Amino acid sequence: MKSYILLIRHGITEGIQRRWYYGWADLPIVQEGYEQLEQYKKEGAYPELPEDTKYYTTGFVRTTQTLHALFGDVPHTVIPDMKEINFGEWECQTFDELSKKEGAAEWLSDANGTFTFPGGECMNDYMERIKRGNKELIGYHRMQELAHRHSGRDACSVMVCHGGSISATMMNWFPGERETFWDWVPVVGLGYIVYFENGEPASYEALTCESAKGKVWRESQ
Repeated sequence: MKSYILLIRHGITEGIQRRWYYGWADLPIVQEGYEQLEQYKKEGAYPELPEDTKYYTTGFVRTTQTLHALFGDVPHTVIPDMKEINFGEWECQTFDELSKKEGAAEWLSDANGTFTFPGGECMNDYMERIKRGNKELIGYHRMQELAHRHSGRDACSVMVCHGGSISATMMNWFPGERETFWDWVPVVGLGYIVYFENGEPASYEALTCESAKGKVWRESQ
């Protein structure tokens, strides 16, 4: 039996097109996002999944829309702790706009993760929240493993969430394998397959396809 979780970043939104910093703004996918997801599907970026795969999102419109675009109108469970970081009053603004705000110097020099976005959260609190979301996701996945313990069929879960949340998750599951948080952030619409052994993350591979080659996450911000 194989046991694995797909972590998939949602499709393109207006915030990505405009290079906004945003997390909790509930933006939908734009037409370009649907077209890109469809292209990735055609190219085989996503593996064929077992019929009883379990699906999860963060409850935002963009994650639900991505889930349905890729896998149809499947039922899913919401894990709110897997949401993106909350930029609070700084949501939906560009770097140039944010760099002029009071407090920007503290934000840009924050090496300890303690700067709190006005009305939002700090990086340390975000990372702790993601750990709780990871624990909940793994808990659900272990139940999927138990349901398959006698059949030998693969146990699969799909989590559609956000670039930062995927990066934080991979840092938690594979500490020290990449130098920075940003090195884990996947291209929009893609992500990772994480394989489990004895109920724990053991290895991973990136989701990719021909049209995504050469892209970096910053090109899609």
